[in-house]
Amino acid sequence: MRICSVILLSLFAMTMQAQRARDLGVPFDGTPGLFDAITDVHGVEVGHTTLISGNGPLKVGEGPVRTGVTVVFPRGKANADPVYAGWFSQNGNGEMTGTTWVEESGFLEGPVAITNTHSVGVVRDAIIAWSLKHPMFHQDWSLPVVAETWDGWLNDINGFHVKPEHVFSALDGAAGGAVAEGAVGGGTGMVCYGFKGGIGTASRVLTKEAGGYTVGVLVQCNCGRRPQLTIAGVPVGKEIVEGVPYSMFKDDASGARQGDLGSIIIIVATDAPLIPTQLKRLARRATMGLARTGSTSGNGSGDIFLAFSTANAHANDAPGPNTIQTVANERISPLFNATVEATEEAIVNAMVGAKTMTGIDGHTVPGLPHEQLQQVLKKYGR
Repeated sequence: MRICSVILLSLFAMTMQAQRARDLGVPFDGTPGLFDAITDVHGVEVGHTTLISGNGPLKVGEGPVRTGVTVVFPRGKANADPVYAGWFSQNGNGEMTGTTWVEESGFLEGPVAITNTHSVGVVRDAIIAWSLKHPMFHQDWSLPVVAETWDGWLNDINGFHVKPEHVFSALDGAAGGAVAEGAVGGGTGMVCYGFKGGIGTASRVLTKEAGGYTVGVLVQCNCGRRPQLTIAGVPVGKEIVEGVPYSMFKDDASGARQGDLGSIIIIVATDAPLIPTQLKRLARRATMGLARTGSTSGNGSGDIFLAFSTANAHANDAPGPNTIQTVANERISPLFNATVEATEEAIVNAMVGAKTMTGIDGHTVPGLPHEQLQQVLKKYGR
């Protein structure tokens, strides 16, 4: 059995070289943070392991391999203090483990991981194993949060190529600062609106009058059909019609495939002091950022979102009672706006950062062509 080669990514080098949507002149609302990334929320760390090997016909168990895993630590890998969290399923044809306890307790313990659909189990188990040496969970049992999207058009998904050591590498390598985007980590084999998709991130900083808080978003996007794609209000998918990679992005004669297929996982982080009910509201607003890019969350799409707050440290300390702070509901709307804006930009960043990729059986998914994107935006006065 051929062993997949692990591509060790230099986050700094990749982000210095890679173009992002703003570099292409895509106009977005709002003010980004220093890195325009989820890591602009102080303490948040992100790690990737990317697996790419082999070419040619699919041989289950051998490849070609186009997959990986991405992890997000709310307070960094050295800080096990749980964070308040809330989650929301816009369309549940997907998986995010551990969410019943997030819903029940209001807390997220440990990291969030994102991978391919058939690697959720091994990633979950690896997080537990890693946590035995790096205590992250506050109970005698562990309920990690692991989410997925399907990469089976490019990747030997039934070959189970994500191994515990790959998860350990992503966990150990998680860091703050710039975040690698595109075909990296869990997003390696993903397709978005008929273009190459993957991992994307963005952030927004509120004005001092609105609280001065930061909202960061990270997505693993694998959703949408080409005609739906909208960028900065422009129908880009209807203007760039060449190279649609496979039939799920086209309407068949019977109309049975009409609608949105694929999935997206969205993680929202903020330093605003929000309680779980408010964070669930924040998670729901990610849907509106997704909708700005054209998605309608069809029957085949697993669109699952989680939001957490790094404020209120030690809110779960025993025996309590513990004092916490919270933003008044009357002051929460700017955080909703920031979530919508950062989600939209994160999705576009994922597509801008992803290059054309060929996977199993010669399946090729084109990267979003930068020059054509700029031309289309110019055509519509954007």
